[in-house]
Amino acid sequence: MNMAETLRNDVEQELRWDPSVCAEKIGVSVNDGVVELDGHVGSLFQKWAAERAALRVVNVTSVASEIIVDLPLDDTRTDADIAYAATSHLTWNTQVPDSIKVKVSEAWVTLTGTAEWNFQKDEAERIVRSLSGVTAVVNEIELKPKANALGVKIKIEDALKRDAQIDASNITVETSGAAVTLRGRVHSWRERNDAEHAAFGAPGVASVANLLTVTF
Repeated sequence: MNMAETLRNDVEQELRWDPSVCAEKIGVSVNDGVVELDGHVGSLFQKWAAERAALRVVNVTSVASEIIVDLPLDDTRTDADIAYAATSHLTWNTQVPDSIKVKVSEAWVTLTGTAEWNFQKDEAERIVRSLSGVTAVVNEIELKPKANALGVKIKIEDALKRDAQIDASNITVETSGAAVTLRGRVHSWRERNDAEHAAFGAPGVASVANLLTVTF
């Protein structure tokens, strides 16, 4: 097999390996390291799980997803039902601030409001993504840290060096106030995401522009 065929085979195996992915409903093609996914799945979570599984595979540079969410009739919900469920789940979750608001239109959920930390923003999206009847999530939650970003560049660089999963020698950290930019090269999407996660862990960071490229 050539490299593209090998990569496609690896992605297909990873999709089959993950029990949260309906691999038989997803098509895979590869073009210059870019993995293209298509097909139909029964929930937004299944679409997200397939995309994440593909990004875990070695030599994948990016994933273009054309997967369509086709809800089974039993999982169809009104916008009012989805809004009520989303609001209830967010309210009961201790990681999500009360400032998060929910808007639903034709099964698309939009999250607005403010959060102090990025993990709170991510947690709100994770909760809603798993709800029955949701076909898409737009996360417009704005980060408003309470701490200032003084010395954030050195703090992020130290965090990158501490992480055993990150090769910090190839990453450059730039800061402008509460905004952080990461540049350089990493060896996988997992390393890229870990670097972004580390940057958001610094007190005072309101945004991270992840410009890291995946190379092999």
